[in-house]
Amino acid sequence: MQYIVGIENNTEGRSMAWALEHPGCFSYGENGDRALAGLPEAIWKYAAWIRSHNYGRGWLEEGEIEFYLDGTCEVYAIDEAFNLAKQGYEVNAWYLHDWKPLTANDVECGLQILTWSREELLQATQDLNHSALAQGHPGERRSIAGIVKHVGGAEWWYLDRLGLVFPWAEVPADPFERIETVRAQLVKVLPELVGSKLVTGAGGEWWSPRKLLRRACWHERDHTEHILKLRQNSPPSEQI
Repeated sequence: MQYIVGIENNTEGRSMAWALEHPGCFSYGENGDRALAGLPEAIWKYAAWIRSHNYGRGWLEEGEIEFYLDGTCEVYAIDEAFNLAKQGYEVNAWYLHDWKPLTANDVECGLQILTWSREELLQATQDLNHSALAQGHPGERRSIAGIVKHVGGAEWWYLDRLGLVFPWAEVPADPFERIETVRAQLVKVLPELVGSKLVTGAGGEWWSPRKLLRRACWHERDHTEHILKLRQNSPPSEQI
């Protein structure tokens, strides 16, 4: 089976390989070649993950994996005047594939991915009390509560890039209320984007409904794994 792939370099000091037709399927590597080399395993795990949630039914065809490279993008930072800068707003990848309007099947599958990833995020945090959620971790920018809050804030940001969200002042401060409120908006607007050719430039980068779905599915799955790793490295007494 052929997979359309996008390579994104220099994202937090590493590279990513995106399986662009399958939101939530990606791999990391120290450079683009390593990220691409890790993608077959990521695809197999992704297919198994879908089957585990979908009553044993898969979406991906079995067989030899072939890649078609859609493009390689370098992440860079810009300042408020849109000049290249060492530090500033991070401009993320945009691919030819991101121009394509979402189909009804894209949205149906995307909503399922978002539902399953949300279930796993909540499972990863459900037995943590307030103290454990707020606790800092060595070498980490955020507590687990901060990661959850960040997930909700990022989804709001993605929606805002396309003018599809409510004002920031209405975003709840509580991390779990935030992810619920923002996700409700995302679930509401996605079906309305089927067939939409909407593409906007915001903050120095391009956005489309397909890029919105791509990044939303990646972001929550990535941070759920992050939370699980933090929990593995924390003493059991700090997790209740």
